[in-house]
Amino acid sequence: MSYRGVVSVLIVVVAWVSGAAARDLALVSNKTNAVSAVTAADLAKVCKAQTSKWPDGKPVLFVMRPPSSPEMKMFVERVYAMPEKEVSDLIASANHGRTNHPAIMLVNTDEELVNKVASIPGAVGVVDVYAINSSVAVVKIGGKLPLEPGYLLHGN
Repeated sequence: MSYRGVVSVLIVVVAWVSGAAARDLALVSNKTNAVSAVTAADLAKVCKAQTSKWPDGKPVLFVMRPPSSPEMKMFVERVYAMPEKEVSDLIASANHGRTNHPAIMLVNTDEELVNKVASIPGAVGVVDVYAINSSVAVVKIGGKLPLEPGYLLHGN
C-alpha cells in the first residue's frame, strides 16, 4: 500500500471515530419536577450551580458523567464553555461543604444517571438519548426536544 493510501485510510478512520464519539444527549428530569423546558442560559446556570432552587421550591441537583469522559466533551464545550479542568474545579467548589446534598453529582454510567434523576426530586441530568426510559421526563432546551434540528445537545 502506498503512503497516500495509508494516509487516506487513516483520515477515514479518524473521521469515523470522531463522528462515533459525537453522541446525541438529552436533558432529563425527575418526573415530579415542574420544569419541562429551559433556555440554554438557564441550563448553564443549573450546570454551574448558580441556580439552587426550582420555581416550585425543590432544591436543584444536576447529575452528569465526569467532565473528563469522552461522552461529555461536546456538553462541556457547548454548555460550560470552559476547559474541562475548570469544570472539574467548579464542581468541587460548588459541592464544597455539601456532602449530604451536592449541587452537582457525578456518576459513571448513563443507567446510574437515569436512576439517580428518577429517584431524587429536583434532579435533572444530561444523558445519551438512547438511555432514556419512562422513569424520567425529557426537558426541552430552547423550545426544542432531542433529535430536533437546532437542539443544543445534538452530537453532529
